Amino acid sequence: MNLEKNLRQIAKGAQIASRLLSGLSTAVKNKTLKDMSRALLAHKETIKKANQKDLSSARKLGFSQAFIDRLTLNDKRIKEMVDSLSGLVKLADPVGETIKKWTRPNGLEIHKVRVPIGVALIIYESRPNVTAECIGLCFKSGNSVILRGGKEAVQTNLAIYKILQAVLKRNRIPEGAVNMVATTDRRAINILLKLDKYIDLVMPRGGEGLIKKVVSLSRIPVIKHYKGICHVFVDKYADLAMAEKICFNAKVQRPGVCNAMESMLVHQDIAKKFLPAMIEIFKKAGVEIRGCTKTAKIVKGIKAASEKDYHTEYLDLISSVKVVDSVKAAIEHINNYGTHHSDAIVTKNKLNAEKFLREVDSACVYLNASTRFTDGYQFGLGAEIGISTDKLHARGPMALEELTTYKYVVFGDGQIRS
Repeated sequence: MNLEKNLRQIAKGAQIASRLLSGLSTAVKNKTLKDMSRALLAHKETIKKANQKDLSSARKLGFSQAFIDRLTLNDKRIKEMVDSLSGLVKLADPVGETIKKWTRPNGLEIHKVRVPIGVALIIYESRPNVTAECIGLCFKSGNSVILRGGKEAVQTNLAIYKILQAVLKRNRIPEGAVNMVATTDRRAINILLKLDKYIDLVMPRGGEGLIKKVVSLSRIPVIKHYKGICHVFVDKYADLAMAEKICFNAKVQRPGVCNAMESMLVHQDIAKKFLPAMIEIFKKAGVEIRGCTKTAKIVKGIKAASEKDYHTEYLDLISSVKVVDSVKAAIEHINNYGTHHSDAIVTKNKLNAEKFLREVDSACVYLNASTRFTDGYQFGLGAEIGISTDKLHARGPMALEELTTYKYVVFGDGQIRS
């Protein structure tokens, strides 16, 4: 069977399954999710063995350490996958929820009701935990899913998919509910993105190049997450000990992910007091600092930041640093160079905090906390398909509610329009 015909059959089967999934009871969904989480834990050695094959290939190809980190599944990360699925069981099922209802003067009763989107196509790179999280989220929200992971994680993705697919089969979930496109043929993406007759939504997760490609080729609505150029602004009214901990965590705890800090902004009034100690802490952790002219005058021997640095998502132990003269300047910098992902202010000043939180145009804004919390699991949403930096249809962590749309259900008693 040729590739195009095969992918069309997968998409058509997913559409048929989505119509059946939308009617599944919450009890059936929750039992299946519990079985999925148990299956992942029971087969963790199988997953780790497959992951080692992918890691071995990635190392031979010379991928960066940050990339290797995103690809790696250890006991802790497998446990997080298990917890994300079992966590979905505890969350309310959004399907069928009445968002609001009202009665018109003519007696018509109108209900606005949540329904699944239909068929979601997830195109992603490197992070194999996405496989389990997307399957769980789409299943609980009543959507069929087609997964197309990157070739660098193909062994791990297939292992996870086969484990969960077996659970779905045992629970008599409609065939076609969960699908994986295992081919590494690049033509597959081009073909899938033209199947708008069957697929309702595309969510790309990966580098900027992948996302731009998907947007340029897709006939299907795309929810985008271009880059995560996240900032932490240390205000002149900050608790500097707190600021050190937040900035360090935001940059170093896991630098290869989208919610890591890429740029640190510091108010000029506390820069001389804050920067030397902070940069020394960063250097001890292996962070390369690229600073503005004012930063370089305060801390000698650091690399000068270029205009390009402020536009760069490093996904590595590199950070740009800029000294600014006001909250207003920090906000303007973030809105100019940021990617509407996650940005934080550290301050004890209520007015400055309110101004920052109101005027920074990002999906997630923080007061006195690390940007690393932008995550569906950390937000108590179970998991997420991805972080949307769009403003329509979803913004921020895209979890269960964001995987639904709505329809109007209208109850009458013989009314006709005059």
